[in-house]
Amino acid sequence: MPTIEGKYLGSLRTEATHLKSSNRIITDAPVDNQGKGEAFSPTDLVCAALGSCMMTIMGIVAQREDISLEGLSLSTTKHMAAEPRRISKIEIHFSWKNAPALSAAQVQKLKNAARTCPVALSLHPEIEQVINFDF
Repeated sequence: MPTIEGKYLGSLRTEATHLKSSNRIITDAPVDNQGKGEAFSPTDLVCAALGSCMMTIMGIVAQREDISLEGLSLSTTKHMAAEPRRISKIEIHFSWKNAPALSAAQVQKLKNAARTCPVALSLHPEIEQVINFDF
């Protein structure tokens, strides 16, 4: 059974609908690839999915360890290769304002959770993943 349906809207835009929730995502080709750059590009969504997945799996570990992730945030930088055009590197930087005092073991569990999230493990091994933790 499908989880997402999509359609082409014209002018290099698409719409994806999550069937269970009816939430929609619009994509637009980036300016450097003939688009308007007015929405996430499909490759932007790959990078967003990686960061979101990492935080989700960290959240599962945090719940189990009774750790509050309040204040945890990330920034993502996407690098594209020209030939063939593809994502070559994704950099994710985690920041955690007012992080609670954690043991070294707890910090390592959170870092391992991020690095082994399903999206991280699903990306092609030629896509370099540079993950920094500021906590």
